[in-house]
Amino acid sequence: MKALVLGGSGFIGSHLVDALLDIGIDVAIFSRSRGAYTNDNASFHEADFRDTSRLAEALDGIDVVIHCISTTVPATSAIDPCQDVHSNLIGTIKLLELMRKKEVSRLIYLSSGGTVYGLSHDFTPIAETAPLNPISSYGAVKVAIEHFIRIAQIEWNLSATILRPSNPYGERQGHKGVQGLIGTLFQKHSKKEPITIYGDGSTVRDYLYVKDLANLIVRTVLQPENGIFNCGSGVGHSVNEIIQLFEDYAGTQLIKVYKDARPFDVKGVVLDNQRALDVFGWESTTPIAVGIKNQFNYLSELSG
Repeated sequence: MKALVLGGSGFIGSHLVDALLDIGIDVAIFSRSRGAYTNDNASFHEADFRDTSRLAEALDGIDVVIHCISTTVPATSAIDPCQDVHSNLIGTIKLLELMRKKEVSRLIYLSSGGTVYGLSHDFTPIAETAPLNPISSYGAVKVAIEHFIRIAQIEWNLSATILRPSNPYGERQGHKGVQGLIGTLFQKHSKKEPITIYGDGSTVRDYLYVKDLANLIVRTVLQPENGIFNCGSGVGHSVNEIIQLFEDYAGTQLIKVYKDARPFDVKGVVLDNQRALDVFGWESTTPIAVGIKNQFNYLSELSG
């Protein structure tokens, strides 16, 4: 079996590539640049996701495509929604067209369990059958991509697994203040800068350790199963709780600045992962305190 990991040099993709290679799967990476975490044991295609000619070349001989690429996060998507649509939605539609032409019939797509469901469901674990009501451009694009994948399943029998991760975190996550709360906390801590909190810090998220997520993706590669699956820890933690855990490891207090809540931020999300447990025997096993400690130690070593 040969897998093509789109975004295989990134945060989630690099962990996935390592895990696939560890079990003997032949892996190709498609990414716009080599990163510090690019595994040299995988073949590499360096190109932008929108470069359809290079993407077509990368699909030769591929059995399964794992789509981990996203050129935006919720904050950047809100700034330029047209770019989000052009790079992510249209890019994925072109990918589906190429897969059909190349007769690559298996896709695993990473959607977003943190944004597609929209406003709070009273923090009750949200099942895959819950209504999709995104309140951000990022979430809306993820939902649209899911719909186009469904169309491909109907029109040309694409085999597709859609995973909806909650809020992945862990080693290799960006720490420049854009991608991920924990990395942002470390950046502000190291620079002795204040951390901006939108709202009162009570916003609840379901944080999923990245290696637990990679483990689930590997299982979907080994056990093809059409359908949509949530993937989270099943436990919610507020921004204030995460900050407190971080401060415990840092041994110091962060400077906190509270601002008005942003309109594209969902108040609270906790995912129901029962389907993933039933079908793949998967559940998150890394407690939040352990995961934060791992990421804190990793970032500490990275910063010297």
